[in-house]
Amino acid sequence: MRKVGVAGSAEERVGVRPRGTADTLFWAVLIPTAATVGGFVSQYPYGMLWVGVLIVLAAAAAGSIVAGSVWRRAGAATVVGFGVFALGLFAGSNLNETYLKQLGERTGAVVVEAGNRVNGKGDVRHFCRVLDDSGSRAELGDIQNCHGQFATGRRVVLFEDRLGGLDPWIEAGDDRAVDPVGLGITAGLYVLIAATLLSAGRRRR
Repeated sequence: MRKVGVAGSAEERVGVRPRGTADTLFWAVLIPTAATVGGFVSQYPYGMLWVGVLIVLAAAAAGSIVAGSVWRRAGAATVVGFGVFALGLFAGSNLNETYLKQLGERTGAVVVEAGNRVNGKGDVRHFCRVLDDSGSRAELGDIQNCHGQFATGRRVVLFEDRLGGLDPWIEAGDDRAVDPVGLGITAGLYVLIAATLLSAGRRRR
């Protein structure tokens, strides 16, 4: 009977290991990917900011629950929770810039008005009203790289989404180079979250 019991336990362990590994890999890929997608979606206009925020919040909650409550790794849950919020923040801006500057269409424009507004909470919001070479007008804000650095009458370059979904990205020149530091932080956060979940899943209790 003892021999049968040992054999049965070994068989169970053999059967559980592949399922546990697949489950761990699933969460390690899903959570940081969802946070990245949520950050990018938040860059779209027409209320998509809140959709992106909800995706990031859901990813943070799911990752923390799986690591903390299911796998019983409180430290990993904390790292994942804060990491997802940071990834959503960095990924949105950096992927927006990378996509528009690498794949967007360059258009010359002039800043016809620049300034800032103060909302009800006292937060300062910058804006740039631009007139492009085709005669189209647009108002850009902090999300589109208008942070008060462009004076009225300044000649600028707009990187426009060929699909028309995103607002243009404004730059002083037509250089398509992107911020390597921002992309490095985004990639680092993605790896940190994935590695933390992999480690927590392998050491689950």
